[in-house]
Amino acid sequence: MTDRKTANSLLLSLAGLALLIVGAAGGWWYESRRTKEVVKQTILENPEILPQAMQELQRRESAKSLASVSETIFAPFPGSVLGNPQGKVTLVEFTDFACTYCRSSVADVEALIKTNPDLKVVVRHMPILSPQSGVAAQWGLAAAEQGRYAAFHHAMFAAGRPDATTIEAAARVAGLDLARAQKFVADASVAKELEGNLNYARTLGFDGTPAWVIGGQMFSGAVGRDLLAKAIAEERGA
Repeated sequence: MTDRKTANSLLLSLAGLALLIVGAAGGWWYESRRTKEVVKQTILENPEILPQAMQELQRRESAKSLASVSETIFAPFPGSVLGNPQGKVTLVEFTDFACTYCRSSVADVEALIKTNPDLKVVVRHMPILSPQSGVAAQWGLAAAEQGRYAAFHHAMFAAGRPDATTIEAAARVAGLDLARAQKFVADASVAKELEGNLNYARTLGFDGTPAWVIGGQMFSGAVGRDLLAKAIAEERGA
């Protein structure tokens, strides 16, 4: 008799446990469904939150991408710098000498350098528009090797679209040793730098020029000096 009572008690306990599990599962299912309905209704009533959510997702993904290259992207090819080489605030610019929007951004960068004496602009050439822009980028690095990068940078953009004539003219205006530069463009470090810049761009999701990196922020296009000035101020205050 005692064994039978014990068995009945055990069955009742198991049944109670089963009911608790079923109840918990049912409660979870109900709460999950209720949550989904609340989220759905919120989106329907406030559709503007979708772009905001997408922007936040993009920001998080961009931050992850930037973190993967942050140890190297801010270090320039020797001499390929505008502004203060020892500046405490670093702005990275991806550029192409054949890019009209890059040309229009030259004045913005110069204005930022003038008003921010602690600004270092690391120039990364991303020659994607034409074979001649690749040649101009090589000569830009040759100018950097001679300590004449800024002069070549401005002369090349002022000369117009790169070709054999404008590249040589810019090199002469910048005061380059042409024979030394011609030899340097064939150096392995030049090809490695340009390939590395394209890899950085792919990692960061840049598909055009100009593009910018400062601190943990990234921008694409000719965004204007006001936005860049705001990012510089934020980075200085970080």
